[in-house]
Amino acid sequence: MADVRRAVRENWDAASVVPGDRVLVAVSGGPDSISLASAAAFEGQRAGIKVGAVVVEHGLQEITKAVAEQTAANLRALGFEPVLVLAVKVGTDGGPEAAAREARYAAFEEALAETHARFIMLGHTLNDQAETVLLGLARGSGARSLAGMAAVGENYLRPLLGITRETTVAYCEDLGLEVWHDPQNTDPKFTRVRVRHEVLPLLEQALGGGVAAALARTSDQLREDNLALDGLAAAVFDDAATLGATSVQLKIDALETQPAAIVKRVIKLAVERVGGSATSAGIEQVFELLTNWHGQKPSTLQGVRVERTGRVLVFKSTKTLKPGAC
Repeated sequence: MADVRRAVRENWDAASVVPGDRVLVAVSGGPDSISLASAAAFEGQRAGIKVGAVVVEHGLQEITKAVAEQTAANLRALGFEPVLVLAVKVGTDGGPEAAAREARYAAFEEALAETHARFIMLGHTLNDQAETVLLGLARGSGARSLAGMAAVGENYLRPLLGITRETTVAYCEDLGLEVWHDPQNTDPKFTRVRVRHEVLPLLEQALGGGVAAALARTSDQLREDNLALDGLAAAVFDDAATLGATSVQLKIDALETQPAAIVKRVIKLAVERVGGSATSAGIEQVFELLTNWHGQKPSTLQGVRVERTGRVLVFKSTKTLKPGAC
């Protein structure tokens, strides 16, 4: 119990949450989010932090509407204010897990706008972090994905990244808190469920334990490296880039002397500046225009066309540039 509450206090300190601020806890009804909500309510009362909650109802199971309503009622009884229940429609793009995540975060952004809360607190645990790192490794997603989730982000806080799932379950049992165990969390048709119940236990058994904690530590180290490299890349981008309304030109002379890790980040910045997005494979494709130029055709990524003209890489938006894109 003390570990979860301490994690909330330390997370708020790291995010500079001060008396009078409002935060929301995203609550699904499971032990991770319920333990986080309970700890946040306890610490918020002591520290003068206003704690509300948001419950997202995905509509993927018949029971979830009733679970959401009961969870919200329990939270209101505990003094949470406000408590938002937001129903979402889950699409199909990227598969069921990715689509549910997209719908969930869209609801979170709506909740932030409606309540003017500083942050939404999420109940991701050390186990979730380890699963995220393993999935990123299996997909070849690169260092950014392997860095996992940050404890403090622009709009989101994850206090429990150093807390195991076993600890959150014990917290709820010790306090007699009502929790809901989502049957989808044991359904092997979901990739993350297979990682959770098959892959990680096998690794723990084969390697003598401590694998989840080691993966979480690795993500912390990679996140620090990424922050340093991102800062260097931003400086190179500022030196190399000429910005247009819907285009970016990068001077090749300013890139050729830089390490590949920096150049690929600069390419990513240029793609995002014109409102596009790129996978690791897409960035590699553009990188070839710089390092293996033999007159090839322009590269077409999502929302952007990239071509080499002499000693310049030209990124042009294929859609209307969003205001404030950077």
